[in-house]
Amino acid sequence: MNEELIIKGKLAKEAANSLSLLSAEEKNHALLQMAEALEQGVHRILEANKEDMRNGRENALSDALMDRLMLTEERIYAMADGLKALRGIEDPIGKVEEMWIGAQGIEIGKMRVPMGVIGMIYEARPNVTVDAAGLCLKTGNAVILRGGSDALHSNRILTELIATAAEKAGCPKGSIQSIEQTGREVVTEFIQMTDYLDVIIPRGGAGLIQTVVKNATVPVIETGIGNCHIFVDENADLEKAKQIVINAKTQRPGVCNALETLLVHKEKAKALLPELLPLLNEKGVEIRGDHFTKEAFEDAIEINDSDYAEEFLDLILAVKVVDSIDEAITHIQRYGTGHSEAIITEHYSNSRKFLRCVDAAAVYVNASTRFTDGEQFGYGAEIGISTQKLHARGPMGLKELTSTKYVIYGDGQIRK
Repeated sequence: MNEELIIKGKLAKEAANSLSLLSAEEKNHALLQMAEALEQGVHRILEANKEDMRNGRENALSDALMDRLMLTEERIYAMADGLKALRGIEDPIGKVEEMWIGAQGIEIGKMRVPMGVIGMIYEARPNVTVDAAGLCLKTGNAVILRGGSDALHSNRILTELIATAAEKAGCPKGSIQSIEQTGREVVTEFIQMTDYLDVIIPRGGAGLIQTVVKNATVPVIETGIGNCHIFVDENADLEKAKQIVINAKTQRPGVCNALETLLVHKEKAKALLPELLPLLNEKGVEIRGDHFTKEAFEDAIEINDSDYAEEFLDLILAVKVVDSIDEAITHIQRYGTGHSEAIITEHYSNSRKFLRCVDAAAVYVNASTRFTDGEQFGYGAEIGISTQKLHARGPMGLKELTSTKYVIYGDGQIRK
């Protein structure tokens, strides 16, 4: 196995043992020091990010990916604020959530404990480096970060600043580490480090996530492929629909909770589409639609069925006119990725039907899918949005980065 991986794996395993014993006050102090290190290192971070942005332009990254890669002073201070906000969230470690009396009077409880060592693999978004490190430290987990090559320089300086600050604040060496080597071979070895890693969390596009899921021997928490839909029901308020759709598609198109496919009931299509689609187009959105869509907006591009399965992560929108709520639900069941789905309706029964029948981590009534986010849900930062059903689903905050163990109190009982 790669020597760097072995060294960092051993160091992380040792660090995890000590991290699990830190008090909430000690971890909160470290988070504050990490935040201040980011604020003091703004110039260094921006210089490193310029190099990544320059390389991104040379490699012809899309505008959406460039936006995800770009750091500004405002974004850096937002990352620091995220670390500070974690200090105000209750520390789950050591909390006994349940207590009951078992056989012969033994007292049984379930206590929240760290997972141990978490491996993070992610693409293009340097803020994930800070979010993941902060969440892992708050929950007593060591973390090994493997960011994408597009953000190599940004991730390197971010990791250096926060890891050094955490260590100076009393956290063990190896609590926060990153792997700088690139190449598929390193990724394959990393996700098979069963001697050192307790869980792998991939965060990125479909290709990355599927590669990890198919090849990892370490347990995986699958996150974030977001082919998200909004269905405008026949009972929708059209003004609400227009505002929600425009927000979900254009507010930040390169993220996993952005709208990718708009489904419109045939009874609302003639009233909505001729007004809505030009507004989207003015904001740079390319419209791909069926023949009803093209009738409503002549600049629409004829859609292929494969487009309905696409996570564009760009200013591209698939549009389909449907005959009923049942057809909309069937479409979502076929093409959705279990991330975030929404219905716009003023009809109570239809909203309830949509909530019951649509299988996704987050299902909305009359709101933008862009709210599927740890901060928006009140969790502080998030490490990702889980689209699977085991252990964690939806935005993953502190609790989702813990496990439990049974603690049992007795007074000399023996089993008969």
